[in-house]
Parts: sequence; structure tokens; C-alpha cells
Amino acid sequence: MRIGIIGAGAIGGTLTRRLRELGHEVRVANSRAPETLADLAAETGATPLWAAEVAKDADLVIVSIPQKNVPDLASGIVDARKPDAPVIETNNYYPQQRDGYIEAIEQGQPESAWVAEHLGAPVFKVFNGIFWKRLLADGKPRGSAGRIALPIAGADGAGKKIVFDLVEDLGFDAVDGGTIEESWRQQPGTPVYGKDYGPEDARRALAEAPTERPAEFRAER
Repeated sequence: MRIGIIGAGAIGGTLTRRLRELGHEVRVANSRAPETLADLAAETGATPLWAAEVAKDADLVIVSIPQKNVPDLASGIVDARKPDAPVIETNNYYPQQRDGYIEAIEQGQPESAWVAEHLGAPVFKVFNGIFWKRLLADGKPRGSAGRIALPIAGADGAGKKIVFDLVEDLGFDAVDGGTIEESWRQQPGTPVYGKDYGPEDARRALAEAPTERPAEFRAER
């Protein structure tokens, strides 16, 4: 697939490496000029571009940037992807630690629904709760014992199947996390977040998620 990645930090950079290993064409951007990604490009063979360019004709787009920076993205930044190509967002809202106060999220809007609103496109939430070193090194072949399960939230259909297959190809068990409206079940502070569970335990943790955001992940005002 032709994959565009907006964000080259811990998760975006790791996905660039892993997806290139799987043979995908990867175009990657950060918040600066493409030249600042020369080392990553030399290491992986990915193509560094400006953020506004990476989605053009992409089969899949991944947005992996700090939550507070989402409104700074150019309007329609993912619109040039192929028709119905899925958009993954890996973000987390850390109000005390990084992002400050975001009114809609504090009032209960799921983090990914807020991102989708700003992007003007539906999204799938995945890769937000796994430590990047696990994502880089701990993928296992299908059917292997001890594979880590990754929840995926988003609308059912062809796009979700593409995302499921990608997670499985990366070496992880894909678990259905429901719709984007239910994606709060895998937000920071929930039972599944940051855990290296298998599928059964991941599904149980999603089901047990409390509706109230933990104090650690609410803004202090």
C-alpha cells in the first residue's frame, strides 16, 4: 500500500520503520521541512515530504501528533487520499502533561471524535495505547502464543478491515473496540490503556472501562 504518515515521533517513526519492513511505500512528514527527516529516510527508504503532501493518492493515512497540535493541521490535509482510504489516528489527550485544556474533550467528547471533527474525515483509533518499543520489536507471526492485542475503534466496513489486516500484519492481534463514539474505552487511564493484553483480556478491559475520565487525565483549572 501507499501509506502517508503525518508525525514522525515515537509512534509515527516506529510505524514508518515497521511498515517499510513490510514492503509498503511510506511517505512521512513532521511539523518541519522534509530535510529534517533525512536520517529516517536514509534508514528506512521512506519518502520525506511536507505534511500537506503525504496524503495524496494514499491507500491509508496515519496521523500521529500531539493532541494540541491537531487544530494546526491544514484544512483538508487528508482529503487527497484515495476515495474511502482509511485514516488512522494514534493520538492521546494529556491535559496536565502536555496538551492543556480542550473544552470539548473535557465535556465528554471522545478524543478520536474530536480529531475526526478537525480533520473533516472519519478516523480509526489504534496504536494509542502501546509503548513504541513494543510496537517496534514485539510483533509476532499470526497464531503465535503471547501476541499483544490492539483495540481498533471505528466504523465497520472495508476501511476497518484494512486497518485490522494491517495490525495483524504488524504482528499483533486486532480486537474490535467498537465505534469512534465508543473509543473512550481505550483512552488514557482506562483498563486496556498501556497493557500488553491478549485478545480475551483486552476485550474484558474494554468492557470494564469506566465512563468517567480519571483525574490524572483531566485538565486542572
